Amino acid sequence: MKSLKNYVAIRAVIAVFLTIPGASSFSQEKHPVQDDGKAPILSYHHGKPFYKDIQQFQAADSVQMPPSKAILLIGSSSFTYWRDVADYFPGYKIVNRGFGGSTLPDLIRYQDFIIYPYKPKQILIYCGENDFASSDTIDVTTVVNRFKQLFWDIRVRLPRVPISYVAMKPSPSRYHLLPKYVEGNRQIKDFLATQKFTSFIDVYPTMLQPDGHPIGEIFTSDSLHMNAKGYAIWQQVIRPHLKKGK
Repeated sequence: MKSLKNYVAIRAVIAVFLTIPGASSFSQEKHPVQDDGKAPILSYHHGKPFYKDIQQFQAADSVQMPPSKAILLIGSSSFTYWRDVADYFPGYKIVNRGFGGSTLPDLIRYQDFIIYPYKPKQILIYCGENDFASSDTIDVTTVVNRFKQLFWDIRVRLPRVPISYVAMKPSPSRYHLLPKYVEGNRQIKDFLATQKFTSFIDVYPTMLQPDGHPIGEIFTSDSLHMNAKGYAIWQQVIRPHLKKGK
């Protein structure tokens, strides 16, 4: 009950924040608070983007529920296409609930279905690239505030579960957006440094050539998604941040 009151209080603060001029960068979509002890209902979001993706997750879970106390991956296509991610991290239980094309507001919308049912011991988030790519009007403040909203939503429900953010990567096809990625990464890193049970996983510099340009050969032909060479780099950078044990 206490956590619910804290949750509602934080939402109230966000609502006040949204009334401040220039602070409309938080997602303003209503997210229902489950305060009656009942499970959230997915059909509330019928017709919203990625509704069918979440339905597919639920269908898969109904056949075989993934193990609890695993490391949970949520975010966009860089996680979605990492279908063999468990092979990169032997000895760790991994649950991948990334869905391609998603933005931070999408993760916020579906958090009741892609996070809490799995009772994770750690959460890795890769999201933000698509937020910037969705519109030229999306600035760094918008994306960072969206991330903070997601962070606080999770933190109220899971106060001691480690949350790790994987830096937005330097995708060649989005070269014009890289300055925004760099600044967004920096601000999210600075924010996480002020919070307990967090880490910032900086894959960005490991994906660059000496001249500062992205390494082309670690991406697929669309110059957006990674191939096995790209994921091998991620493996080396991510592994030290993974929580061991129960």
